[in-house]
Amino acid sequence: MKCECCNKTEATIHLTQVIDGEVKKLNLCQVCAQKNGIDLNSPISITDVLLGLGNASSGDSDKASMSEFDLSCSRCQMTRAEFKKRARLGCPECYKAFMGELNAITQAMHHSRQHVGKIPARQGNEARISAQIAALQKDIETAIAKEEYEVAANLRDKIKSLKDGARIAAEGEFDDA
Repeated sequence: MKCECCNKTEATIHLTQVIDGEVKKLNLCQVCAQKNGIDLNSPISITDVLLGLGNASSGDSDKASMSEFDLSCSRCQMTRAEFKKRARLGCPECYKAFMGELNAITQAMHHSRQHVGKIPARQGNEARISAQIAALQKDIETAIAKEEYEVAANLRDKIKSLKDGARIAAEGEFDDA
């Protein structure tokens, strides 16, 4: 079987990942694996490998490997290849420079464009109430901009009741302790 990157050498590295029942396979030669930052002597993240190499079709392999070095951070000069190898950013500007890669990684890990971490059980209700209040405050701003003052007043009252309910719940937690 030929390397999917160069289509010249025999593939000696075979990576397989199963996501939602779909099997993705990547076959590489040792040279292409090393060119793309895969260290064969240390553990690797298959997700990073598939995100970095799986998008390139066999005809675009030269362009894909060249683009590894085209993109770099304007502040710290970290290249795309270094970012993929280290899996860490060098400075705050790297977030802007590597936004495409970060979006792809976040999408693959969370099945969403936004990080969705876990909320501790005790703080879950508090976080939901905070999110509701923030959404209602945006709705108030929209209503005021449209000069719908009665709607804004009703939304304000909802926020007040949510805050009062949260305050009462918090006081109840301290009474139980």
